Amino acid sequence: MRILVSNDDGYTAPGLEALVQALKGMGELTVVAPETNCSGSSNSLTLNRPMSVRQAANGFYYVNGTPSDCVHIALTGLLDFRPDLVVSGINNGANMGDDTLYSGTVAAATEGHLFGIPSIAFSLANKGWEHIEGAARIARRIVQQQTATPLVGNILLNVNIPSVPYDAIREVRVTRLGKRHPSEPVVKSSTPYGDPVYWIGPVGRASDSAIDTDFGAIEQHAVSITPLRLDLTHYEQLSLVRDWAVPLCENQ
Repeated sequence: MRILVSNDDGYTAPGLEALVQALKGMGELTVVAPETNCSGSSNSLTLNRPMSVRQAANGFYYVNGTPSDCVHIALTGLLDFRPDLVVSGINNGANMGDDTLYSGTVAAATEGHLFGIPSIAFSLANKGWEHIEGAARIARRIVQQQTATPLVGNILLNVNIPSVPYDAIREVRVTRLGKRHPSEPVVKSSTPYGDPVYWIGPVGRASDSAIDTDFGAIEQHAVSITPLRLDLTHYEQLSLVRDWAVPLCENQ
């Protein structure tokens, strides 16, 4: 079993170290992670400059790029083998609902998925790394399940783990993505020279936290596993847009 490990908090993040320690003994582990924190980087690739790959004293490779860069470089040139599994995390904070679109943690797993490799993203619900050891134990159990009984097809799983002691985790649920309200307003400030600057505001509150959602699972101290897909086509609107586009087609 060859496992590629990445994250978005950077190669020195406690969540990455905890995940690697939890997966030891399950196969050959290779870590390729960002040099610095890349939270919120989504699926961006660095195309405007070359990137460097260095190796830390603990054997982790780190890249001065995004999480997607890390997995892409690993799969297209750095590694001389094809991993059996890509895992990402453990993230410092949840990646649920709409957040998955922005998440660098999910993006690293998505990049593996795009290359046809089963991939799993792990996130700890609250920031601050409290109960990270229990989260790592959950991650190991999930990877063990995928190893022992592989899901058929090219799977992409988004896993969120409640920030509670391991023994307080009630269950594991398979969920759908919930939804949030729009984000809070930006925070306006200024530079020492008086120029205005803006900080992105806090995330909004959950607007759909039903029991079958990832938000609902975490609220009840359950692990949430959500299978994701990347086809953004809105199939229900295809016929609607075809009818709407008739005049455009006729005027060609």
